[in-house]
Amino acid sequence: MVAIFHNAVYQPLYNILIFLYDIIPGGDFGIAIIAVTILIKTVLIPLSKKQIQSQKKMQEIQPQLKEIQKKYKDDKEKQTKEVMNFYKENKVNPFSGCLPLIVQIIFLIAIYRVIINISNAGLVVTGEDLYSFVSNPGEINSTSLGMINLLKPSIPIAILAAAAQFWQTKLLMAKNDKKKEETDKEKKGKDKNKGEEDAPDFAQIMTKQMLVLGPLLTLFIGIKFAAGLAIYWLVSTLFAVFQQLYIFKKEKEDSN
Repeated sequence: MVAIFHNAVYQPLYNILIFLYDIIPGGDFGIAIIAVTILIKTVLIPLSKKQIQSQKKMQEIQPQLKEIQKKYKDDKEKQTKEVMNFYKENKVNPFSGCLPLIVQIIFLIAIYRVIINISNAGLVVTGEDLYSFVSNPGEINSTSLGMINLLKPSIPIAILAAAAQFWQTKLLMAKNDKKKEETDKEKKGKDKNKGEEDAPDFAQIMTKQMLVLGPLLTLFIGIKFAAGLAIYWLVSTLFAVFQQLYIFKKEKEDSN
């Protein structure tokens, strides 16, 4: 497994970073990290699109799921079975949205390993993991934009990354709250049982928890690890935010 990660993820990423660092005017490793992040996110657009479609589908079936949960609230085993059957009948995988997150974590670990290994090598690029067609620039300049040390934590960048994470989750919450409000209006007057009407929405609860936990985790990573890692996370999150804004805009235009 380690060998697969090294050969399929770490080494290609290492070589792309070194190649970009070598050709970018001024030799800025921070700009190279930003360029690689945008490249990765662009390649992963089809996967991200599937995640967004999965989230949309999950939102659409929430009313039916809640009805099943209410109907079998006194029999948890039956409730679980019926929910799984419902997912199967509607061809919905509740865990499909996890794949893009897992992929992002894999690349995050790879970026971290690249930065740490270059640092441990005394900021010198070794030929061990370098492809033969990639030029060796020798020593790496760890300073980006003349002021950011990529090998040390940067609190300002960590805060920006956490704020971007908060913005991304808030966008999803706003979209989900709007859909929930529309659904509640449609159901108004049909459900007379107040206890059932006020049944908690599990997906909504999880999203609200992520509004706090996501930014806190990002902040922790940013203040504990190298600034190069926080830059990757910041750019990656901002890319996702603007991708969401574009998709939401397209949805609105298509519905009009």
